Amino acid sequence: MEEYSREPCPFRIVEDCGGAFAMGFVGGAIFQAIKGFRNAPCGMQRRLAGGLAAVRARSALVGGSFAIWGGTFSAIDCTLVYSRGKEDPWNSIISGAATGGVLAARGGLSAMLSSALVGGVLLALIEAAGIAVSHYTADNYRQISVVERMQLYNERQRQQQQQQQQIASFYTEPNEGNSLPA
Repeated sequence: MEEYSREPCPFRIVEDCGGAFAMGFVGGAIFQAIKGFRNAPCGMQRRLAGGLAAVRARSALVGGSFAIWGGTFSAIDCTLVYSRGKEDPWNSIISGAATGGVLAARGGLSAMLSSALVGGVLLALIEAAGIAVSHYTADNYRQISVVERMQLYNERQRQQQQQQQQIASFYTEPNEGNSLPA
């Protein structure tokens, strides 16, 4: 299995910006198509035209907003990697909080703080989920020694024998509740 590694930092910003634009554009196109279809006048042709018009009008704007978020996040993340000298989940959490605050700066201090809190909590949840998934799936790939493998095999054999004995005793013992009176 090939190890996943990210691009070095100057190129990572451009890559993340483009990926975020693509995700925002596709997601925005789907959302805007449904919204335009629902808000169009009666008739299938008018609804399809309304959905297409909404996609052309708004999906690029949604993609652009995603690209700005992704570019800002990656720039802050690369700055933290350079300044801290290590790449860990704290960089993403701090980058999410800082990105939320920077992008909400036009709304004032309270908007910056609330957006920074939301960005930090959101990225903390994403990082925690990633750590949990990697923790639980890592056990599937660990090497098992021959002794452990034999112990597991013997344990499974014992369990199967016990199940077979229970099934055999179920069919051989007379059931007293269903016996007919003589």
